Amino acid sequence: MTNTIDEIFMRRCLELAAMGAGNVAPNPMVGAVLVHQGRIIGEGYHRQYGQAHAEVNCVNSVQEADRVLIPLSTMYVSLEPCAHHGKTPPCADLIVSQRIPEVVIGCVDTFSAVAGKGIEKLEKAGIRVHTRMLEEACRAINRRFFTFHEKKRPYIILKWAQCANGLIAGAEGAPVKISNKYTDRLVHKWRSEEMSILVGTRTALMDNPKLTNRLWTGKDPVRLVIDRALKIPRHYHLWDGTVPTIFITAESEDSNGLTEQMQLDFKQPILPQLLEKLHNRHIQSILVEGGSYLLEQFIAAGLWDEARVITGTVTLPGGLAAPALSDATLIHTEQVDTDRIDFYQRRG
Repeated sequence: MTNTIDEIFMRRCLELAAMGAGNVAPNPMVGAVLVHQGRIIGEGYHRQYGQAHAEVNCVNSVQEADRVLIPLSTMYVSLEPCAHHGKTPPCADLIVSQRIPEVVIGCVDTFSAVAGKGIEKLEKAGIRVHTRMLEEACRAINRRFFTFHEKKRPYIILKWAQCANGLIAGAEGAPVKISNKYTDRLVHKWRSEEMSILVGTRTALMDNPKLTNRLWTGKDPVRLVIDRALKIPRHYHLWDGTVPTIFITAESEDSNGLTEQMQLDFKQPILPQLLEKLHNRHIQSILVEGGSYLLEQFIAAGLWDEARVITGTVTLPGGLAAPALSDATLIHTEQVDTDRIDFYQRRG
């Protein structure tokens, strides 16, 4: 097949992989299609963490009448098939057992338990393997997974809403309603796609936020709250135990049994400590929702990967200025009714 046809099938793999967003972490999102003479006879994606991988679902989807074609087909898969026993058996073994003669792979899995071992197993079985098909796009869809394993920290998304005149809050940090109802739903969708959500003490005290996903279908992120002296009142939402919540403190105290406390040394920079501990807990991504001081700390330290800036139509006569990004590249802009959303990536 030509590269153009190969790209069409790999793009279908990526479409399928994206359907697992928010449900498979800490595993990567993966899609697979099985093709015989230009016709897709099976397709699948990794649907839920701990359950069957994309390759398994792909093979299982093949209709009985087409199963005779499996040993005559090519499998396309967005990420290198696993070669180790995790919660499920190795997908490379499945491909070998099904006698699939050719496999086209989007990108190599840099996770140490795989890292070329799946490709090696396929090639030793005599299977023709082609790699790096739409590699950049295949890495991008799993940027959280790759960042976690290669940089040894969670993938960090900064998010804030600002007024039309560049303010993030009113006088003395008073909360202001900026985004519209459609953007609010989108933000809750973003929450459903990340493993954790982080706010600082001032934001928690001023807003009494729930930090849950109420306006979209999907899971709630783990709530992370920086509260050095545990000043947030116990009747606030963050103490309610409805969602796993971790208070990041200098000295832990007796909890209410519904939350957890993570102790850091606040005499030292806390972000490297926090990211290391979250990495050890296999938390792959953080949505940082404020406030301005906390966002600026991440920016100053160069510890961010994406930023999503919502600009509404509200203007204020005075208040707290929004953070200023550095080393940022504007990727694209979306208009959501009255709100503009700018998406940035960090350079370097």
